[in-house]
Amino acid sequence: MIGSNASDEIPKKSLEEVTKAFTSQDIKINTVDHNTFQENINRYLRGTPDDVFTWFAGYRMQFFASQGLAADISDIWTEIGGDYTPAFKSASTGADGKQYFVPFTYYPWAVFYRKSLWQEKRYQPPKTLDEFTALAKKMKADGLIPIAFADKDGWPAMGTFDILNMRTNGYDFHISLMAGKESWTDPKVKQVFDTWRGLMEYHQPAALGRTWQEAGQSLAQKKTGMYLLGMFVAQQFPEADRDDIDFFTFPEINPQFGTDSIDAPIDGYMISSKAKNLAGAKELLKHFAQASSQNIATKLDPGTLAASSTADTSGYSALQKRGAELVSQATHIAQFLDRDTRPDFASTVMIPSLQSFVGKPDEIDSLLKSIEQQKVNIFKS
Repeated sequence: MIGSNASDEIPKKSLEEVTKAFTSQDIKINTVDHNTFQENINRYLRGTPDDVFTWFAGYRMQFFASQGLAADISDIWTEIGGDYTPAFKSASTGADGKQYFVPFTYYPWAVFYRKSLWQEKRYQPPKTLDEFTALAKKMKADGLIPIAFADKDGWPAMGTFDILNMRTNGYDFHISLMAGKESWTDPKVKQVFDTWRGLMEYHQPAALGRTWQEAGQSLAQKKTGMYLLGMFVAQQFPEADRDDIDFFTFPEINPQFGTDSIDAPIDGYMISSKAKNLAGAKELLKHFAQASSQNIATKLDPGTLAASSTADTSGYSALQKRGAELVSQATHIAQFLDRDTRPDFASTVMIPSLQSFVGKPDEIDSLLKSIEQQKVNIFKS
């Protein structure tokens, strides 16, 4: 039994194809839409979970491991460890030093655009925030909505906060903030929201009523000029148009940190501590760890990269090759706001708080005070 959040058409087909090649056990895939799965994961794991479930590397994996809700799979890592870099192993390791996660695919976040549109308008990728703002102004004058934006699902705005915070205050401060060790009322955090507020006039309006897929389609249709999102935005482009997608890393804000950090979340698989068929579940995770399995996924899903070091990248699209290059050049790789902090803080505090900011960007002080008060209570427990 696999509990899956791969509800969109391309990821769903990818999982089906990968599991077809696993013949030693019968598999049943239990698919729940991404948001519902993510928001109810705690209840799911404490109830009657499937043997194997899709999840994310980093803090969110460690949280469930420390709660005793995930099975120790260190024995699997003695077999598969040679196929992963130390960074991937570290992202799969709990606070107790044991492994609980098998990385499958990952994808960088960047600012995506249509090459043909940019060539026609003679736009150039910006290197600084001032250049980014000037480009947005030019796009607006040209009749385009500069920045595609959507936050109906609650999580996309987290990516904007992440990159603005890492560009402004650096990776170490960002990760410390996510761990509850910094104050949300710190002037450093306020500066992030002030910068974001200054960009709001260039964002696609009415974002709280729009899904990320709809915003991605607006980019594909050349109604918007650029879009900060994960590389999975490629799923929203017709196959014939995918060679027309390009990106740049979000530009420098603070020269001290430059563009040394990005979000590049790792997706993979874990085993529930309540698994009824533990031996079969471990065999399935070994299957997911194989380069051949990940090759199937990255061929079917143009917005992903294989986590295994032995995967065949020769068949990567130009976009996938650029994505792999971007990740290799980053000094620091964050997992994403809702994966780098406690799941209860991400869901109950940050989703509504960021949606509130998107709706009312002028009420920063009271918002940050509210986040800090809630954070203190949650991180006590």
